[in-house]
Amino acid sequence: MLKKGSKIYGILYGVCPKCHIESMYKNKNPYVLGQLFNMHEQCGNCKTKYKIEPSFFYGSMYVSYGVGIIFAAIAFAISYFIFKSSLIVCFFSIVASMFALYPIIIRISRNIWINLFINFDKTIN
Repeated sequence: MLKKGSKIYGILYGVCPKCHIESMYKNKNPYVLGQLFNMHEQCGNCKTKYKIEPSFFYGSMYVSYGVGIIFAAIAFAISYFIFKSSLIVCFFSIVASMFALYPIIIRISRNIWINLFINFDKTIN
């Protein structure tokens, strides 16, 4: 399931969607907030341009809404069903988890967005 060539691999690891060799990000750690959005212009291996057009990654904002809802639902389910918390505690656990996971949500959203438009190419490897 998580092998090179699958969309899930490209999304979770943030690698070039075409060759799955090089990271798209200058710093792989999303929690270095000053470099959260810093990406290479193109892949060093296959020369795929990441910014297909100006403002390309604005579309990932729509994806981040859906990804955020999934993370919030998971936080609610864990808080409410596993820890049997009250609704107000569930609310605060959702807010805290969204705040803590914001950099990951942003990166995953960008990875999903670019993987919608660029497919893996077996011939490059």
